[in-house]
Amino acid sequence: MIIYLLSAVIVLLCYELFRRYFPIKGITCKNRIGEKDIVILDLRDFNEKGTLKNVAMQIPYAYLRRHYSEIPDQSLHVVASDRMDINLGVRFLLRKGYSVSSFEIIGCACKGGIIDGV
Repeated sequence: MIIYLLSAVIVLLCYELFRRYFPIKGITCKNRIGEKDIVILDLRDFNEKGTLKNVAMQIPYAYLRRHYSEIPDQSLHVVASDRMDINLGVRFLLRKGYSVSSFEIIGCACKGGIIDGV
């Protein structure tokens, strides 16, 4: 009985680590700010002042579950402050049926669309 319980805990722990830290395949890091065919979604906190001028929507990741229905049904470019917010936010948006075409991490230069094996 203890072995089954321990196995279940290990599986749940591995799932959470995968969801938070494993990169999402098929979605590249690009600087698409200024393009007209996408909606730029900023997942950073409200108190993080950014230098982005053409942000269409700012919904922090903490409020994404509550306000995702306000996001238009177009191709999305997701902006966040760190890798974990990108992973969690993009996985949530994909699960809800949104089309995420690219992402950008503020303060991290994209190197030809490849960051950490994505």
